[in-house]
Amino acid sequence: MHEDVKNPAPDPRALRVVVAPDSFKGSATASQVAAALAAGARAALGDGADVRSVPFADGGEGTLDAILGAWGEAGRTCDTTDALGRPATARFGVSPDGRTLAVEAAEAYGLPQVSDVPLRPLDATSHGVGTLVLAALDAVPDAEEVVLFVGGSATTDGGAGLLDALGARLLDAAGAPVPPGGGGLRDLARVDLAGLDPRARALRWRIACDVDNPLLGPRGAAAVFGPQKGATPQDVAALDSGLARLADALAAATGHDARDVPGAGASGGLPVGLSAAFGAELVPGGELVADVVGLAAALVGADLVITGEGRLDEQSLHGKVVDTVVRLVAGRAAVVVVAGGVELTPAQVADAGIAAAFSLAPGPRTLAELSRDAVTELERTAAHACRLFAAGRAAR
Repeated sequence: MHEDVKNPAPDPRALRVVVAPDSFKGSATASQVAAALAAGARAALGDGADVRSVPFADGGEGTLDAILGAWGEAGRTCDTTDALGRPATARFGVSPDGRTLAVEAAEAYGLPQVSDVPLRPLDATSHGVGTLVLAALDAVPDAEEVVLFVGGSATTDGGAGLLDALGARLLDAAGAPVPPGGGGLRDLARVDLAGLDPRARALRWRIACDVDNPLLGPRGAAAVFGPQKGATPQDVAALDSGLARLADALAAATGHDARDVPGAGASGGLPVGLSAAFGAELVPGGELVADVVGLAAALVGADLVITGEGRLDEQSLHGKVVDTVVRLVAGRAAVVVVAGGVELTPAQVADAGIAAAFSLAPGPRTLAELSRDAVTELERTAAHACRLFAAGRAAR
């Protein structure tokens, strides 16, 4: 006869855990994911553990929410237009000291905003992003910096629409304005920047990019990202040619040729116009967001760091949230990834500096079911990971 013995909870020995996840798009925001992971960690480790949450992002959709959470500020709303020029409402953020504006460009020109109609890759414009920036400047005239998060665009116009909204003139050979969108750039002859809003000129511009693609060519904005926005091979060729004309015109107007700057091809080439016109600094999105939310300071003294995103794959290891967290931790703590799906092998996970990766799915599930139950499964999976980590530490 044997006695049924329950396995006791491992001694947390005052573990310090930091949770710093991305959003799970379509399922939960970064704040919701962080709260669920933290709840799971506390449930597993008890009151002796120090669990801290830092909702994170890499510059794509959902970044504004992460920034606002870190600042403890509510977003402000304004009227703008979407990528097809239709009326839209968007948000922006203001830092507690009133010096920094946080703008998520996808709030204006994002693909979800135009998902109700067929995609129009040649016509889609970034004009609404410029309108959003102007509204932010009207609301906060003493702002000194704008931090622009550029992922998730429906456009491939090189930021031409944004510059137009800020007062630039994009003209054809006869001196008439070219049509909006990347398709209109085929007629571009010159760019006149004399009318740019002086407030925009005075700002420090930082652009969060989550890719390092150049503007043109086989790795450029049109070739790589155009098809995702509905571009046919013929459209891609037209858009790439138009972006080249824009780069030529901007270089002639400013003396600054930004077409080969790493990241210039992000978000339909939006950074190229801002780099040429304003000397905008292109920064890896994860690094910029980490700076704003104070992630490096939060990681000091951590024993375990839990991060995550919707899918852990090869792209995750190149400038995305997981990659940024691993680099900031720099081997000083164990990093665990919780993801909707894990596509990397154990060897790839180890080579990336990740201690372990866990998928949310406890069994056969449809995508809709996983999305519905994401918060519950995040908490459950974090609890399992923390118990395993604490048990290993206690055994040492």
